[in-house]
Amino acid sequence: EAGRPSLYPSVISNTSKEMSAFSDFPFPEHFPVFLPNALLLDYLRRYAEHFSLREHIRFGTTVVSIRKHPDFATTGQWNVVTEAGGKQTSDVFDAVMVCSGNFWEPSLPLQCFPGIERFQGQYFHSRQYKHPDVFQGKRVLVVGMGNSGVDIAVEASRVAAKVTISTTRGAWLLSRVFEHGYPWDMILNTRLMSLIKTSLPRHLSWWLMNHKVNQWFNHENYGLQPENRYFLPVLNDDLPSYILTGRITIKPGVKEFKDNSVLFHNCPEEEPIDIVVFCTGYVISFPFLEESIVRVENKHASLYKYVFPTHLQKPTLAVLGLIKPLGAIMPVAEMQARWVSRVFKGRGANVSPPVPQNAAQTKLDTFYPSGQRDPRAKKFRWLVYLDTLASFIGAKPSVLGLLCTDPWLALTIFFGPCSPYQYRLGGPGRWEGARQAILTQWDRVLKPTRTRVPAGSSSSFPSLLTVVGLLVLLAAVIFGF
Repeated sequence: EAGRPSLYPSVISNTSKEMSAFSDFPFPEHFPVFLPNALLLDYLRRYAEHFSLREHIRFGTTVVSIRKHPDFATTGQWNVVTEAGGKQTSDVFDAVMVCSGNFWEPSLPLQCFPGIERFQGQYFHSRQYKHPDVFQGKRVLVVGMGNSGVDIAVEASRVAAKVTISTTRGAWLLSRVFEHGYPWDMILNTRLMSLIKTSLPRHLSWWLMNHKVNQWFNHENYGLQPENRYFLPVLNDDLPSYILTGRITIKPGVKEFKDNSVLFHNCPEEEPIDIVVFCTGYVISFPFLEESIVRVENKHASLYKYVFPTHLQKPTLAVLGLIKPLGAIMPVAEMQARWVSRVFKGRGANVSPPVPQNAAQTKLDTFYPSGQRDPRAKKFRWLVYLDTLASFIGAKPSVLGLLCTDPWLALTIFFGPCSPYQYRLGGPGRWEGARQAILTQWDRVLKPTRTRVPAGSSSSFPSLLTVVGLLVLLAAVIFGF
């Protein structure tokens, strides 16, 4: 879901099923392209059953603490205290993966909102939101416009008397329905597009992406134009039309709350409100770890490749999923786990160990726009990161090598979407079905949408030559050929 948790039942994933799948387990072909919460949960259950994982999962168990074993410097072991049914248990583990992700502890900086203590209406963090019925007939203010904020505002506007979004920064908006109706991530997250973006000067690359987004609608006319020019998109299909029809209003940042109203910066009129939803993000928190294990400064955890603490004597603790990719998070977390498991086992000379603090920081900064330290800006290059980790374990596909042995597959991999199955073509964990999964990915995308097929219709998936032609034309425009 592009790094966003499924916290309420009606949420729809922001990444397509083909780009969100685990690399050796495609989604059922009858599932919709963008999944509602219930079907995503169904997929996870199918995955657990297929690989017999349930027997290894301890539900209803809380991790109380993770501490270094007394002889950690020699063994790298950890003392882990868990609690289940009111009883605590202590165990010793050889290695630990921390998979609590970005959305562990809500950030609710009430001190930044003067007058909130006297506000007589209801307010809560977006993490507490479950169903739009709470907004029935109310005047709603949504503070912040990340993915959750916009989704909540859109849902609220269907039952509320009025909905207002307050944003200090604005946002670029991206539709799930991209060129010719294909999923956005299957068009943008390709090896050719990645090559173009990494070859161009950074500022030109960001400008082109922003220009592309503005072709859908002029963000300045809708009050959404970001003050920061970098491309930090929000995924939503409905917001522009809801602004046009007056169901949602965009306002600047909150200046002050009154008893039953709010005052915005540069707006003299007070806005009457009944409910405030603070979509103010999350803080990085590891309450079960000592602060010295994972160092968090300025909402940033210093981790080599977003995974390994850089100062431990033994690389036996890893943090997975502490990322906000501009793409599906499940393949990224899976690739992190594949790398980490091999580090834990000590397998593979091509697996890079953690490095000193200053070198790790340099590695991290290569994925950020210049000067961007806000957690919202950590939308690193999804495909570059996947390839980097895949190269550590020998699972990165070789397009040039495949051109000699399987040219059709090589062209599909380079010009088509970088679906996760590419990382099962070779190396450890190779999956025999990877090639077929790649070549049939468009069939699975369009099968649930082509429920009525007109006579004489075209093929059920885009012609590769057509895609190649469009991409070559795009390259010609960009490079001035």
